[in-house]
Amino acid sequence: MSKTADGLVARDAYKRTEINGGKYYGKHLMVTAIACNDNLLDLNAVSRFITEMVPRIDMVPYGDLVIARFGEGIEEGISAVQLIVTSAITIHTNDMMRDLYLDVFSCKWFEEETVISMIKEFFAPEEIKETTILRR
Repeated sequence: MSKTADGLVARDAYKRTEINGGKYYGKHLMVTAIACNDNLLDLNAVSRFITEMVPRIDMVPYGDLVIARFGEGIEEGISAVQLIVTSAITIHTNDMMRDLYLDVFSCKWFEEETVISMIKEFFAPEEIKETTILRR
């Protein structure tokens, strides 16, 4: 760990990623997938999606997946959280519209395209919108 001249830990010592001279803590991928297939309604399929994604993006799960369907009417859907050693993966769905909202945040680098490919493979959405933010 890098230290300052007075022996203190440097402010950005924990930031693993350096891009164009800037130090970043991690990457936050936010995905909205519109009009998915019926797999989005299946707790087992959503569970399998998350548990298969973890090793495919080279992450390590921390504890068990927490997943449940709740809400009512136009707000019913599935929510899930999988802690990973380097942060978390969260998912929220809307049953009626078949929409999926996914966040992958990690201080360990991962490939966004792997996540997008898995969404297409599991849920075949009509449209995908994605945003990636480098977190300082």
